[in-house]
Amino acid sequence: MTPSEPAQAMPSASTLSILETLIAFDTTSRNSNLALIRWVQDYLAPFGAELRLTFDAEKRKANLFATIGGGPLPGWIFSGHTDVVPVDGQNWASSPFTAHVRDGNVYGRGACDMKGFIACVLAAVPRMLAAGSPAPFHLALSYDEEVGCIGVRDMLADLADRRIRPAACIVGEPTMMGLVVAHKGRREMCCRVRGREAHSSRTDLGINAIEHGAHLIAQVQRLAGMEAGSGYRDPGFELPYTTLQCSMVAGGIAPNTVPGDCRFNVEARYLPGQDAEGLFDRLRSHGDAHILPKMRAGDDSGSIEWTLVNDSPPFAIPPSDPLVAFMQEMTSSDRLQRVAYSTEAGLFQNAGIRTIICGPGSIEQAHRPDEFVSLAQLAACEAFLDRVIDSGIPRGFAG
Repeated sequence: MTPSEPAQAMPSASTLSILETLIAFDTTSRNSNLALIRWVQDYLAPFGAELRLTFDAEKRKANLFATIGGGPLPGWIFSGHTDVVPVDGQNWASSPFTAHVRDGNVYGRGACDMKGFIACVLAAVPRMLAAGSPAPFHLALSYDEEVGCIGVRDMLADLADRRIRPAACIVGEPTMMGLVVAHKGRREMCCRVRGREAHSSRTDLGINAIEHGAHLIAQVQRLAGMEAGSGYRDPGFELPYTTLQCSMVAGGIAPNTVPGDCRFNVEARYLPGQDAEGLFDRLRSHGDAHILPKMRAGDDSGSIEWTLVNDSPPFAIPPSDPLVAFMQEMTSSDRLQRVAYSTEAGLFQNAGIRTIICGPGSIEQAHRPDEFVSLAQLAACEAFLDRVIDSGIPRGFAG
């Protein structure tokens, strides 16, 4: 480093140590996250935190809602999901569940998505207590965000039952410490086309579910084209229209058998303010009007069934909201981003909690081999949290 070059900001040893521990827990969504949750409980207990768990049906996974400090005013929520995506088939330069620091970055699965943010918040707990705030600070750790924002729904229901209504929530997804004020919703449905099996030498005796399903998949393409060409628009998004795609397909049991079953998933990434149900109603109507009659030309044995797989709502906070102005002051940033990916922010917002998205790291590193968060981003997040903690809850949105 030459004398003219500024020293790179470094995160605290506490944040790095906590992040190393969090990465070591393999919390891939198919696994339990309880070991990580128990570790966080043990970490928070000496600080007198109030801890509450909500479990999945099998008691294999849990959300943790922790309250640090107290006071008469509604407080902040710092929100992060504990699950990570799989590493299967990815070529990593180092073990994905061992934190490695090199080239100014911390490498490991979940480093930016989003254990880096969680580590920064946990390291800030002593400062939260020292601040003497008239409002508490909450840490909301969820399970199964990556597979449909599943866990946080039970946590929010529990908060509603307990009549806990925090003033504001920061979802710490990786935004390079910029402000995300809107994201698309995500709805995924599975379509199952049921026909009738027969020997392939007598196709006239069967109802080919794959072929009829293919006509419906083609309609997904047509509808996607209509949305791209003349559908609802929001120019604030990089891709300013709703997208649809067929993401998975399966069917048939043997090459010499008319397939009696075909299943495929359809995903819509839709803009705030758009009716996702209406998109799928158009697909259902097309199937009922144009495909089912052909399937049932000889009898009534064919069917088309739709099942909801995932429904994560869109998120949008008005730029005029006082939370946005406050966060611009905390981050010294005027740029407001709209993104295509989905988060838990829409669910917090639907629960009546003012919400914004801001966290360390880049979404471009998420889900990839050699995922990383830079040391500079962790340090920036620490400084941001210090400012938020010292500022307390602004009067514009307390309550």
